[in-house]
Amino acid sequence: MRIRLALLGGLILLLALGLGGWLLRQARAQANEPIVIGLLQALTGPMATSEGALVAAVKMAVDEINENGGLLGRRVELRIEDTRADPATAAQAATRLIREHGAMALFGCWTSTCRQAVRPVVEAQRHLLFYPMAYEGMERSPHIVYTGPTPNQQVLPATDWAMSGFGRRVYLVGSDGLFPRRINAMLRDFVQTRGGQVLGERYVRLGSADVAAVVRDLAELQPDLVLNTLSGDSNGAFFDALAGAALTDLPLLSFTAAEPEMKAYGGGRLDRHFTAWAYLQSLPGPANERFLARLRRSQGDKAQASDPAVSAYVAVRLWAAAVTEVNNEQTDAVNANLMQQAVAAPHGFAAVDPQTRHLWRPLRIAQVRADGALAEVWQQPRHIKPAPWPAFRSTEHWAEIVAQSGGRP
Repeated sequence: MRIRLALLGGLILLLALGLGGWLLRQARAQANEPIVIGLLQALTGPMATSEGALVAAVKMAVDEINENGGLLGRRVELRIEDTRADPATAAQAATRLIREHGAMALFGCWTSTCRQAVRPVVEAQRHLLFYPMAYEGMERSPHIVYTGPTPNQQVLPATDWAMSGFGRRVYLVGSDGLFPRRINAMLRDFVQTRGGQVLGERYVRLGSADVAAVVRDLAELQPDLVLNTLSGDSNGAFFDALAGAALTDLPLLSFTAAEPEMKAYGGGRLDRHFTAWAYLQSLPGPANERFLARLRRSQGDKAQASDPAVSAYVAVRLWAAAVTEVNNEQTDAVNANLMQQAVAAPHGFAAVDPQTRHLWRPLRIAQVRADGALAEVWQQPRHIKPAPWPAFRSTEHWAEIVAQSGGRP
């Protein structure tokens, strides 16, 4: 009996040692595996020019992390999916990154329709998306961190500035999509509250060069100010058409074209062309100088930065700071910690507002120079607290706007 018990005890000990060794080998293998994150951007199609700057900025952020030893002693691996600016493709890519590649966080999307397509994916998976674009607001998700500006941080104060300087007879033009239609619904109200008048409003299919009707309207109506929410290649066609129609002196405020697009599409041919962002490449100071030097060293001498690109870069830094603080890459732990995070940025600092999951942001108005570079002409003196539901109307009013235009609040 004693012999049997001894043999059994020995067997249990051997099994325990074997299991312990297996667990140790598994832990070591996991420790050596990279932490995967996913990027959802259009590498092809009408948005590729605009979104290329975001891809470069995220690549640089990952390179910086890995050059400094990675996270939790592990390398960060970036997997990039081409959304082609198509919502269904973006949703499928998000699902693939989470389920097949084990991505611990997702970054990207440009258009609001792509974000809206990815949102139910990350919510169903209890996952995490960092969205870097200026957008229409009227949204809050517990699984999204919004690093781009809300309307009260960009569109509304910039419109107020432009109406004060150029006049109150306004024309609205945008791509035919969720963001432009919701923003223009907001702007119709806002212009009216400021004693102005919207003379006309037209939409152009994403990527289309057919802007003839818009230019005919502008030549006939001669508005004091044009507010532009065109995205991607349509901006190039619009700027070409304005120059061809000798409408270069018409005051134009573009909300979705930053420095790379202005240079690529010839936005500097227009004499009174402005845009509104927190970040400009021309910002003075060592923080921006170091950022641009690292970007060009990492991604090539011709790499261009933009506000959306900096927002994408900041998103990766916020995620990395949360991973480091909780000593864990798991999505739930990181998501809970993100509301406490703030990081240095090329334009100052980036701090998450825990009530809204958006960032506090500065605002600068810039004029587009002849070479497409942006020259600051006005600056908001303080960072602006995000207000996804603008205060000049009720939350119920904005909920009705959302319902009328489709989508979810």
